[in-house]
Amino acid sequence: MVLEVNEARDRVLDAAEELIYARGIRAVGMDDVRTRSGVALKRLYALYPSKDALVEAVLERRDGWWRGRLAAFVERVDDPVERVLAVFDWLGGWFAEPGFRGCAWINAFGEAGATSPAVAAQVERHKRAFAGQLAGWVAAAGRPPELAEQLFLLAEGAMVTAGIRGSAEPASTARQAAAALMV
Repeated sequence: MVLEVNEARDRVLDAAEELIYARGIRAVGMDDVRTRSGVALKRLYALYPSKDALVEAVLERRDGWWRGRLAAFVERVDDPVERVLAVFDWLGGWFAEPGFRGCAWINAFGEAGATSPAVAAQVERHKRAFAGQLAGWVAAAGRPPELAEQLFLLAEGAMVTAGIRGSAEPASTARQAAAALMV
């Protein structure tokens, strides 16, 4: 069976994302991705010539998914202040999802950020884009720009804590702190 390039790419990225998020970058080899995806190793390497390139592609695609889901959730809220706080509500739902293992970008940076400039750059792009989304919602709520950075740090701290504890509770605690800062 010959797979179209896009189908092969999707199968490889789906498999790699699932495996890497569950087990970590170092614990997953290209052969694991081949086995899970059903895409021949030669085809896999034609699509992604290195593991770094594959991890970078996984993080880039996940960024679109993650920030898109966040924006769709937040933008359903009409009140601008509540919209900012909805970020933390969304985080709580994400933290409670089965298989949640923390922030994929924080995990990737911890594993490969010091040795992979491509991974470090992808993590930086994601975090900058998330901070930009948050800054936009804070500005729309008529709050000072420096508040966006404070809320960003609350959200990031909640992600790390939720991943370590395996609990959605840090989102609620961070939301309470965010609400106090939004006054």
